[in-house]
This record gives sequence, structure tokens and C-alpha cells, in this order.
Amino acid sequence: MDSAELKERVRELRAEGRSPKEIARALKVPPSAVAPLVRAIAAENAGGGDDREAELIGCWMSVGWSNGLGVDPARGWTDEAPDAEGGKVSVLVVRRHNWDKLTVVGCLADVYCTGIKHIIGPDVVDERELRRFREFFFSDYKGFQEVPVELARHLVFGADDYARSLGVESHEEIGQLSGLLGDWEGPSAITFGRRGRPYYVPDTYDDPQKVVHILRRKLSYDEFDYDI
Repeated sequence: MDSAELKERVRELRAEGRSPKEIARALKVPPSAVAPLVRAIAAENAGGGDDREAELIGCWMSVGWSNGLGVDPARGWTDEAPDAEGGKVSVLVVRRHNWDKLTVVGCLADVYCTGIKHIIGPDVVDERELRRFREFFFSDYKGFQEVPVELARHLVFGADDYARSLGVESHEEIGQLSGLLGDWEGPSAITFGRRGRPYYVPDTYDDPQKVVHILRRKLSYDEFDYDI
């Protein structure tokens, strides 16, 4: 099938509640072919048929986000605590839902290796609930800072692309982020990996041996680092 037919089939299966991996299996195509289509469809759906993007209320990121990464200095993006522990970065983005409600989504990105690990939301909250949730969401870090949504796009979708380039499929529901972060074309202005090298540190729900095996399909042992 051509690209238009593939997108329409993905749209139909997504409407049935299928995950990106389930869609890929059903259509007999690689998950990497489905993921960008799911993102695009999510962004279209978020607009509800209206080309106007919902008002951005705020975008925040854990400090230390740049530690170990290469960042294009021309972008002017700053890290308020660049020496804070890096590798795992949390991102929270909020847009207007209606006059008294907000739509919020958060994610955890492993920017050194495995991409998007966890996604919370999208959820609809009021301003009071947002303040409480934001403090909880960043409670494991030294702090958080407000950032341009463009930076969040480059970090989140760039980390996902980086993980896929290593053969690692990150969070299957990443398409849910597109509606709030906006469209992504790439390439990212961020160089991922710890100082340019993949560095794998297991997450709570990982199968570490499986991840290392996946990395070995793409890389030799002297091309990546790990701590398991």
C-alpha cells in the first residue's frame, strides 16, 4: 500500500484503540514506519479539525537535562543546573483545554540510550491540581525550569529517534505527546548519548539483558557503555 493508504489504515486501527505495536503487527510493517504516522494523527486529532493550536500554558523540564548531551549553541537553550545528574529527563507540557481547565502530559526520557520510558496523561486538570502535580512530578530532581516548547520537542522526539536508531523501541504511546508538543520533523539540534556514546542504565521495568542484546545487534561492545 502507498503512504496515504498506510496512514488511513493506521488511523482506523488507532481509532479502535490499538497500540502502535499492535498496528505494526496487523499491517505487517516495522514499528518505525507506524510511529511517525501515529504522531501525525494524534496532532491532527488534538486540533479537533481546527487548525489553531491550543494555547500553550507552560512547558517545564528537569534541571540537568543537558548534562552529557551536545546542544546547538545557536538555539540559545539554557540549563539552570547543568552539573545536576543527567541521563533521565522529565518533561511536562500544558495547554488550554477550555476556559477553566488545562490539558497536561508528562514523560520521562532516557536521553543516553532508550528514549521515552514513561508517559503520564494527557489528563485534564484545573490550575490548583496542576501546581500540586508539577511539584510531585519533579520531586526526584534538584529542580525544574520553564523551557521553550521547541526544546521539549527536540529533546523528546529526538531521544525517541535516537533510541530507534539503536534498535530500541521506546514508549509505544509516544503519539500521545504530539498533540501537546506539536509537529516534529527533525533532525534534532541535540546530540544524544552520554558525550556522544550510548550509555545504558536499566530502568525499573527494563529487561537489562534484552536491551544489551538489542544494542549488540547494532553496535560492538566498544561502541556503547552500560551499567547493569
